[in-house]
Order: sequence, then structure tokens, then C-alpha cells
Amino acid sequence: MKRLWQKTNSRLGFTTLLIICFWLKTLIAYFVDFHVSLNDPLQFILYILNPIPTAIIFYSLALYIKRTRLFYTSIIVLDILNTVLLYLNVIYYREFTDFMTVATMLGYNKVNEGLSGSSVALTNFHDVFFWLDLVIIVILLLTRKIKTDNRKLNWRAGFAVTSLGFLAFGFNMAISEMNRPQLLTKTFDRSYVVKYLGIDTFTVYDGLSTQHNSDVRATAKKSELTDILKFVHKHYAKPNQVYYGKAKGKNVIILHLESFQQFMIDKKVDGREVTPFLNHLYHSQSTYSFDNFFHQVGQGKTSDAENMLETSTYGLPQGSLFAQLGNDNTFQGAPSILRQKAGYSSAVFHGNVASFWNRNNTYKNLGYQYFFDASYYDTSGDKSLGFGLKDKLLFNDSVKYLQRLQQPFYVKYLTVTNHFPFSLDKEDEDDGFKAPDTGDKAVDNYFRTAHYLDESIKEFYSYLHKTGLDKKSIIVLYGDHYGISNSENTDLAKVLGKNPSDWNDFDNAQLQRVPLMFNMPGTKGGFIDHTYGGEIDVLPTLLHLLGISNKQYIQFGTDLLSKQHDTVVAFRNEDWVSDKYTCLSGVVYDNKTGQELHPNKKLQAKINNMQAKVKLELSLSDSLNQKNLLRFYHPKGLKPIDPEKYNYANGLSKEINIERRLKNKSTSLYSENGNHSTQSDYKTDAPELHHKSTDTNRIKITNPDANSGDK
Repeated sequence: MKRLWQKTNSRLGFTTLLIICFWLKTLIAYFVDFHVSLNDPLQFILYILNPIPTAIIFYSLALYIKRTRLFYTSIIVLDILNTVLLYLNVIYYREFTDFMTVATMLGYNKVNEGLSGSSVALTNFHDVFFWLDLVIIVILLLTRKIKTDNRKLNWRAGFAVTSLGFLAFGFNMAISEMNRPQLLTKTFDRSYVVKYLGIDTFTVYDGLSTQHNSDVRATAKKSELTDILKFVHKHYAKPNQVYYGKAKGKNVIILHLESFQQFMIDKKVDGREVTPFLNHLYHSQSTYSFDNFFHQVGQGKTSDAENMLETSTYGLPQGSLFAQLGNDNTFQGAPSILRQKAGYSSAVFHGNVASFWNRNNTYKNLGYQYFFDASYYDTSGDKSLGFGLKDKLLFNDSVKYLQRLQQPFYVKYLTVTNHFPFSLDKEDEDDGFKAPDTGDKAVDNYFRTAHYLDESIKEFYSYLHKTGLDKKSIIVLYGDHYGISNSENTDLAKVLGKNPSDWNDFDNAQLQRVPLMFNMPGTKGGFIDHTYGGEIDVLPTLLHLLGISNKQYIQFGTDLLSKQHDTVVAFRNEDWVSDKYTCLSGVVYDNKTGQELHPNKKLQAKINNMQAKVKLELSLSDSLNQKNLLRFYHPKGLKPIDPEKYNYANGLSKEINIERRLKNKSTSLYSENGNHSTQSDYKTDAPELHHKSTDTNRIKITNPDANSGDK
């Protein structure tokens, strides 16, 4: 032990000591303060080891300094800076359950205002261990218990240590990519980068991303809108007058059916329907249903679907638009358009943490007034799953917030129970429902969670009917993306009555259909439309149903009910499908036969035009979003959003204050019901409703706005 201690008298030994100390206090932060889920042993090992490579690289910088005093001063300063970065993340995480971005650091004054008025209130007793090593080491240096090393290191020694750090980091990165492919390009939650690569790497990565976005936007010019406007105006589809304004003045309720695919509609297992209530809505005379409607998401998955739904622009070619650009992007989305054009209030109901997919920031830029995230519900014990509050509880527990919204309102429900890995507690299963037995657990469970989702929707509709909200609303139900991945589709093939041996890319593409229904209870004339379309087309269709023209907005979709609707559906990877053909990586298939085509010259020219249009549309959307070009575009009657005016804390009290201010002019359901709650009108068989709150939780919940004051 004495010999090991004597090693600290050398520059290399002293550097090693600081690296070990920093590693240990990082582990304290990891396991005491950060609540990052670790799903397998490899993640656990990487989580333990990931602080070491970057620490070696960072501290080795001092080894290039020859002067003794300057070396020790510099490496101590480096240690202090690294510790400050770690500790700031600890404090920030305690309040917001998130890691500090570079943008957050640069705006620290604003952050500090949100830290309960004082960062001191967020300190814990064990925080002393983040600083104790520094104090002790400095004292040992001053008392010469650790002797300074006056020998000058050759630059090759420093380079060797730095190289060792990069080698270790490269190994860490390679293993991480094996366990989590596209880790840095498919970022939807900052905790994943920290979990695999560490705090230092996350900070550098975020800084580079921030700088890149800033550079792209700084050089953007208003003139770059010209080509985009030209395309959008040429692409515009005028509304079908038969349906224009059919839902004028109605509330809009968006039901986001997590991972729900079209093949589930009317699907039976052992003679029993998997989703009987959704089937009923699909075939209802009150519903405009679409059976050739495709999701168009990329790596942003659910957030991509939300973006297309709200803005009629595409997600990014890599990563999530919400996560990468949502903090400061200019949007002209549904919440803002409906509020300014028709006086709609707006809210999102979601049982997951507010920061997931960066929703707490993006929603403000979209113009959502309220975001009732997991912090508004009891998610303790078995009331939640890994992605949030169970659906039956979400709908039930949202009533106290929904009933206080001023009408007309635009609201969105994000369900989560039908999310991979499709786990469901035994008590939530329907004993009378039997899932298929494919041999693939995920595929089998997908049917169980889809059945649960169907029951949840049925309960919610019962409430809407009892309160009369159903007749006053248009309910939009849509699937956000696939649930069963391509790698599992061969197992699913058996359930679909197909031969797994014959399964190919064409079959995978056809399974990307998801449901879309515009349901207006009490109306007639519903139908199932075979028009080809995608998520990019929802907003133009909805606006026209509400009697609002979309002509002045930059939207890449077209009205599905219009005779001029564009039936070429672009996928994010530049593949596409139309009413006649499917094109995958340049291979063209006939939709009727599923067979590969070998186009003649005339057909090939047609295919080339479709492909060119798809590439142009995606590139123009990317340019619009990546360069934030909408900041230069100001349609008449639509003012830019000021996100500083939005705060998602104390949502219920804000609703109540509006009711009190409006008095007898209040249009909330609560006011219409004689200032009585409608909670008793909601009936659910969710067993967890009667479970007591516990200290355990499958998710850690917090609201980033909870202590930042009302605005």
C-alpha cells in the first residue's frame, strides 16, 4: 500500500489518483442521484466504466505541461471543472430528472430561477463526497504528504496516455453501438447517452450538436423559402366542399394509439375480435376511416408522428426533431393555428415524464397551453409501466383536467400501454381473451396490450357519451408507428395467414399501415376510404373538416378528402408507396400482385418522377426545419409563438382561475355541469384504481416547470 501511495509522487501517479477519485464520485452520482434504467448486464458494466476513458483523455492534457507548478495547478483546475460539471448535473437532475444541456448552461440564470429559488435547497448530505477528495488532495500537496514531481515528462508520455484514453473510448463506443445501434444519431432521451458514454461525452456531443444547429441556422436566409413555397403552393389540394366545415366549431380530441397497426382492425383470434370497440368505430356511419393510411416516421418514432400530425412537416433524416430542434424551432402547428383562428384552448395528456422526447420544451413552441404529464397523476406501484401511466388510468385520471378546459378545445391523449415490449400485469389481462401462440413473446403480447388499449378507448367513449362531449367533438384516432418490427414480421405472418418463407420487403412495407379515423358521433355518412395517404396529410384534412383553409401555411401534406390529394406516400428513408406501386430501395412492386416489376421505358419515367418528387419533398422539409426557416414566414393572422409565455406547472389551478374570471361566460364542461365535477360519470374496471399509493414507482416523475413560477 505504501508503495502504491508513493506512486502519487510522480506526475503519472498523481494523474491516476485524480482519475480514480473522479471515477468514484461519478459512480456516487450515477447510483445515488441519477435514476437511469439499466436493462441488461452489459449496460450495467458500461455504466460503471464509461467515466474512465473521457477522464483519462481530459486529465492527460496536463501531462503536456513541463513546468512543475503549472502542471499541478492545471490538473487541479481540470479536476475542479470536471467536478463542477458533474455536480451541476446532480443538482439539475434532482430538480428536473434530466441532464444539463449546453444551452441550459449558457442560460444558467434562467435555470437557477427554476431550482426552487435556491440551489441550496437541492443539496444533500452526501454531496460532501463530490468535493472531499479535492480538499484532501490539495491539503496533502500543501503539506508535502504528496510530493511534487519536478521531472519533465516527454511529450510522448502524455501522448501515450491520451491515446490510451481514446482507445478505451473507442472500445466503449463500439460495445455501446452493438448494444444500442445508432446511439448518437437516434437520440430521443439524454439518459441513453449518459448511460452508455458518460456525462463528459454527453456534454461534448450536445455542445457539438448545438453548435452545428446554430451554424446552420445562422447562415440561413429568407430567400431559401422560395423553393419551399413554390413546392407547397403547387402541391396544394383545395378542399372537397362536401366535407369542408363538417366539424366546424367542434372540440378536437386526438387519440394517439401507441404502436397500433392497421392489421389489428377486424382481426380475430380463436373467433374473438382483438379490438371490438375500435372495429365498431372503424365501421361506424359516424366515421371517415382510411384503410391505406401509412405511418411515415423515422428514428424519431412517436415524436415524428406527433410532429407530422401537428405541423404537416416531416421528421429528420436522423434522430428526433423534437429532441434535436424542439427547444427553439419555430412551428406553425395545430394548437397555435386553432387558437388564433378559432379560439381553441389546447392540452396534452400523457402519463410519462415531461422531458421524454423533449416534449416539455417542444410543446411550448407548438403553442400548447397545458401539458398534463406524469407529475399530474399517481403513477406509483403497479399503476404505471415503463413508459408511463396505464391507459385506463390515464383516461380516468385526466377527467379532472379535461372538464375544466374552455371549449372548444384541441386535446391529445398519448397512450402508452401498447408499447414494446408489450408487457401487461396479470391483473389487467382479460381472462376471456386468448392471444395467439406464435412462439414470439413480443408478438403474442402485442395482441394482449392492443386488446387492453381497445377497452381503454371504450371506457373513454362511454364518458364522452354520458357528458355529451361526444356530440360536440370530432375524435381523431390514429396509429403512430409499427408495433411489430420487420425482424418479427415472419412470426406474425402465421397469424395473418401468410407463409413466413415467402415473406419479403414488400410485405414489410404493406404492414406499415396504421389506422386513421375521423369520428363525429351522432353524424351520418361515414365510410371506409381506400385513398392512399400518410401522417403528413392529417393536419390539412382536419383543418378543412373544421372549416379552416390551410392554403396560407407551409404544409407538405394534402387533404385526404380532396380530389387533388397526392397519393404518393413518402417514407423517411426515401422509399415510397402509391395507390399502384411500392418502391423500396429502387425495386418497384405491383401493389395488386406483390410481384417485382421490371418497368418499361414509359413506366420507368413515371417511377422516376415519383421518386424525384419524394426526394424533393423530404429535402425541402428538412431545410425548413433544420434551418428554422419558418421564423421568416408570417402568414396573415398568425402570430409567432413566444414559448416564454407557457409554463406547465399548476395546470389545474390555471384552468380554475380562468373559469372564475369568465364566470357565467365559462364554456368548460365543469361550468356547463352547474360547477359540478363529472368524475363520477367515468367508469373503469382498472383494478389499480383501488390500490393505495406507494413509495415505489416504475418511472421517476417530475415536472420541469414545477418550481419555475407561473408565467
